[in-house]
Amino acid sequence: MTCCEGWTSCNGFSLLVLLLLGVVLNAMPLIVSLIEEDRSSQNPISCFEWWFPGIIGAGLMAIPATTMSLTARKRECCNNRTGMFLSSLFSVITVIGALYCMLISIQALLEGPLMCNSQGNSTANCEFSLKNISDIRPEDFNLRWFFNDSCVPPAGSKNPTSNDVTASGWRASSLHFNSEENKHRLIHFSVFLGLLLVGILEVLFGLSQIVIGFLGCLCGVSKRRSQIV
Repeated sequence: MTCCEGWTSCNGFSLLVLLLLGVVLNAMPLIVSLIEEDRSSQNPISCFEWWFPGIIGAGLMAIPATTMSLTARKRECCNNRTGMFLSSLFSVITVIGALYCMLISIQALLEGPLMCNSQGNSTANCEFSLKNISDIRPEDFNLRWFFNDSCVPPAGSKNPTSNDVTASGWRASSLHFNSEENKHRLIHFSVFLGLLLVGILEVLFGLSQIVIGFLGCLCGVSKRRSQIV
C-alpha cells in the first residue's frame, strides 16, 4: 500500500467517525424535546437542528467520500488512478457539507436557545442565510446567553444581550442541570460547539483527501494493487 492509499484509508475511517458523531449530535435536541415534552415540532432548546447541519451537512454529504476512501482497505476502486480522482471529487462534496454544518453551528451559537430570545419559543430567530453570516462581527461572539447567570430576557426587553455582563455572570461553573433554563443552555452549547468541531475536522480531512487523491491520480498507485483491480 502506498502512502496515498494508506492516508486515504485513514481518512475514510476518520470521516466515518465524524459522520456518526455529527448525526448523533444533531439528533440530541430533537430526542430530548421528544422525551420531555412528547413533541418534536416545537423545541424550546433550539431550532437550528431543523436545518440538519449534522445529519445532512456533516452526515449524508460525507457518505460518498467516506465509502470511496474505505475501499482502499479492500483493494477495490480506490486503488487506481480513477478511484483516487473520484475520492478527491467526492471530498469536495464533503467539504461543502462540512462548511454548511459550520455555518449553521456558528449562527446557532450566536443566537442561543429559543428561551433566551425575547420572542420566547418563536422560530423567528431561526432564519439562516449567508447574509446573516456576513453580518456577524467578532464582538458578537461573547456568548452572554451562556455565561450570564440568566439568559431569559426580562419583561419588555427586546435585546437582552445588550446588557452589560457582570463579573458574576462569567461564572460558567454555576451552570448545571438544576433548572430547565440551564439545561437548555448546556445542551444547546454542547451540541452546536460539537457540530462546529465536527465540521472543522471534516473540512481538514476533506481538503487533505483532495490533495492526496490528486497526487495518487498523477503519480499512480502501487503496481501490485493496480494489477489486482
